[in-house]
Amino acid sequence: MSDVMLREVRKQYGATPVIHGVSLELRRREFVVFVGPSGCGKSTLLRMIAGLEQISGGEILIGGRRVNDIPAGDRGVAMVFQNYALYPHMTAAGNMAFGLRNIGTPRAEIAERVSSAAKLLQIEHLLERRPAEMSGGQRQRVAIGRAIVRRPEVFLFDEPLSNLDAALRVQMRVELVQLHQRLEATSIYVTHDQVEAMTMADRIVVFRDGRIEQVGTPLEVYRTPANTFVAGFIGAPKMNLLETRVLATGPGRVTVALPGGSAEVAADGRTLAAGAPVTFGVRPEHLRPVAGEGVFRGHVKALERLGRETLLYVAGAEGATLIATDVGDSPVRIGETVTLALEPGSGRLFGGDGVALPSTVSAA
Repeated sequence: MSDVMLREVRKQYGATPVIHGVSLELRRREFVVFVGPSGCGKSTLLRMIAGLEQISGGEILIGGRRVNDIPAGDRGVAMVFQNYALYPHMTAAGNMAFGLRNIGTPRAEIAERVSSAAKLLQIEHLLERRPAEMSGGQRQRVAIGRAIVRRPEVFLFDEPLSNLDAALRVQMRVELVQLHQRLEATSIYVTHDQVEAMTMADRIVVFRDGRIEQVGTPLEVYRTPANTFVAGFIGAPKMNLLETRVLATGPGRVTVALPGGSAEVAADGRTLAAGAPVTFGVRPEHLRPVAGEGVFRGHVKALERLGRETLLYVAGAEGATLIATDVGDSPVRIGETVTLALEPGSGRLFGGDGVALPSTVSAA
């Protein structure tokens, strides 16, 4: 499978820019997920790679070949859409074979490719059914099969699971990752669901307003978000963010004020002075209710009992609400006042511009 390279790719509609000079390199056989809120440009960029949208500037290379002016059908890519895009009057086999018939592929080869893809996707029993006779998950497998039979250099997925129910989404996530591994494919997957991004990707690309905010492995993006936007977007639940100030700095550490005390963060604070405004970030799993002293005190305004753990939404006197984690059978009740303690070394610090300060510990 081929690599994909984007060089200062831009897109604008009239005078309105929507993609602002995106540069990115995707390695062969890599599964890369584009993630971001609705309207951030991720699907537009995917369609530009596919050749379904004309680019306004920059270059797109697939396997080292510049494809800016190459029609979609000749780029060596196959796309799986959100709405399946199956022909209702055709059987599953007919839908999978349609593109191959259009380019004059011999009948025997079409039959072999369709049979091979159906076996891989375990939909051999569906080949004579029409879309109306299939479930959403089955239709999505047929749509994926239609892409597989083309034997493309790159697979493109545009929110392919968004129309499925929650349980089926989980099942299909696992199946797609396994399929990617069997095909040894280069895949680009677009979603607004950061859980899909975390569970499926080799690397995540976080977008906002047509720009890349961060690129990294799921754990890199989760543990060391580049800015407050990424911190607030990646993670379910999201990272707690508290606006605060610097109390003191030292070699490799910064001490910040918190509502119930202070916290020491392993960060490079050489550019900070005492009193400087910063944002302190901490993941919910690093905040726990305790009987003794802590860094935050407030009343529990909501609980989410998830079985293995319980999420506590704790509102402080100063208006901030933090999410903390407790054991699955937590005795805490709504309305109670609790004190939260911070796991040492777990905080992340962001400057006044929202950009993360360099950490002085490894993210591994």
